[in-house]
Amino acid sequence: MKKFLLLFLSFVLVFVFAGCAKKAVTAPVEQEAPKETAQKAAPVEQKAEAPVMAKAEPKKVETVPVKEVTEAKTSMFGNILFDFDKYTIREDAKPTLKSVADWMMKNKDAKMILEGHCDDRGTNEYNLALGEKRAKSARDYLVSSGVAKSKLDTISLGEEKPLCKEQTDDCWQKNRRVQFISGKAGK
Repeated sequence: MKKFLLLFLSFVLVFVFAGCAKKAVTAPVEQEAPKETAQKAAPVEQKAEAPVMAKAEPKKVETVPVKEVTEAKTSMFGNILFDFDKYTIREDAKPTLKSVADWMMKNKDAKMILEGHCDDRGTNEYNLALGEKRAKSARDYLVSSGVAKSKLDTISLGEEKPLCKEQTDDCWQKNRRVQFISGKAGK
């Protein structure tokens, strides 16, 4: 019986000591964020990360060829604005378009690029198409005012170059625009 008891105790001791072996536990190391980022960052729930798809590069969509433009710069004309999901010329845009038309007819060697822009709501593809329609709408208005179509070029930048990045109605309105870029034709 003593042998049995000793054998039993030795098995118990082996299991106790084997079960108590300490495992090395490493805690995840937290990296300290830069102070600027840490101050701006709000608490965020941890979620599984989904793959992020890169935005497509903006592409030039069906344009009228324009000879080399030198001295290109943002024009002295203000932007014309559009309603949400629309590309029709608003009444408040007509005085600006008339000024552009008058200036283009006085400056025979001038060229103008009409950039169509959108707010960030909608897909890239949809916003590129809408920006194109806005630029062409402005171009067609200028052509109907007497400006030669060959002096005008259109490009759609969609949502790629916002003037304002806040998520408010006022900000979105500023981004729904056609912007005029003027220059002189190169020789």
